[in-house]
Amino acid sequence: MKPGGFVRAAMWAGFLFLWLPILLLVGFAFSADRIPFQWGGFSLRWFGALAANEKLLAAAWLSLRIAAASACLAVLLGGGIGFVLARFGPFRGRAMFGALAGAPLVLPEVVIGLCLLLLFVAMEGLIGWPSGRGAFTILLAHAGFGAAYVAVLVQARLAEAERSLEEAAMDLGATPLVAFRSITLPLMAPALMAGWLLAFTLSLDDVVIASFVSGPAGTTLPIALFSMLRLGLTPEVNALAALVVLGVGAMLGVALWLLGRRRA
Repeated sequence: MKPGGFVRAAMWAGFLFLWLPILLLVGFAFSADRIPFQWGGFSLRWFGALAANEKLLAAAWLSLRIAAASACLAVLLGGGIGFVLARFGPFRGRAMFGALAGAPLVLPEVVIGLCLLLLFVAMEGLIGWPSGRGAFTILLAHAGFGAAYVAVLVQARLAEAERSLEEAAMDLGATPLVAFRSITLPLMAPALMAGWLLAFTLSLDDVVIASFVSGPAGTTLPIALFSMLRLGLTPEVNALAALVVLGVGAMLGVALWLLGRRRA
C-alpha cells in the first residue's frame, strides 16, 4: 500500500472508530425495544416518552443554562487573563500569575472539585455566601476552570498578532480603549469564540466537579445520567442523545454556512 493510501485508510478508520458509536446510539433511539441497545423495529415512542420525562428534561435544560452562563463568564475572565499575559510585559508575580491561571489545565478534576467544595463551605461559614450548593456554585466552578482554557487560546492568538497595529493606531491619535475596541478585540474574536465553545462543551460534559459542588437543586444532565446507571438506562436517553447530536449538527452546519459566506 502506498504511503498516501495508508494515511487515508488510517484516517477513515479513526473517523469510523469515533463516529460509529454515535451513529449506533442515534439509530437505537428509533428502536421500539425497551432494552436501550437492542433493535426491536422502527418506532418514535421513546421521543414521546422523553417529552413526558420532566425530570430528565429539567436536568438537560439546567445543564444548558449553566453551560451557556459559565461559558460567557469564562470568556470574560479568561479573555482578560490571556490579554494580560500576552500584552503586559514582565511584571512582578507574572510567573505565579500564569501558573495559577493555568493550574486547572493540569490538576485532576477530583482535586479541583474537592478544593472548590472546601472553598464554598469555608465562604459560607465566614460570610454566609454562597448559601448552600446548587446550580450557582456549579456555574462558578465551571466558569473557573473554563477560563483557563480561554486564557490559553487568547494568549496564543495575541502572540501571533502584530502589536504594531495597536501601536500605529495609538500613534494616529486613538486612545488605548479605542485601539483595543477597534484593533485588539477583533484580533481576539476567533479565540474568544473558540474559547466559548470549548468552555460550553466542558461544562455540558462535566460530572466530576459538578458532583462535588452541586446540591439537591443542582442536578445536571451528566449527574442525572450517572445516577440512572444504578438502575439501568432507558431508551429515552438514546432519544435525548439523538436530539443533542441533531442540535450540534445544525449548529455546525450554520457555522460552515456563515464561514462560506464570509470567504465568498
